[in-house]
Amino acid sequence: MLEKNLTSVDINQSFIIKRLSTNDKEMEHFLFTLGCYPKETITLLSVVSNTYIIVIKNARYSIDKDFARTIIVE
Repeated sequence: MLEKNLTSVDINQSFIIKRLSTNDKEMEHFLFTLGCYPKETITLLSVVSNTYIIVIKNARYSIDKDFARTIIVE
């Protein structure tokens, strides 16, 4: 079964973060500061060009496609 990341899900849908798929510790740390932890709920609000607007814990964030690709959801 293929894993889904935020670049392959529908807009206005909520998902549970399964894991972060990166070896880049800086990127991982940044995502953790936003609240991107396994088992946390994340919602994709919109995508404009390569910018993804997400909601985690009632806060909106803007991340680029590379960051969105590392967030594996279920």
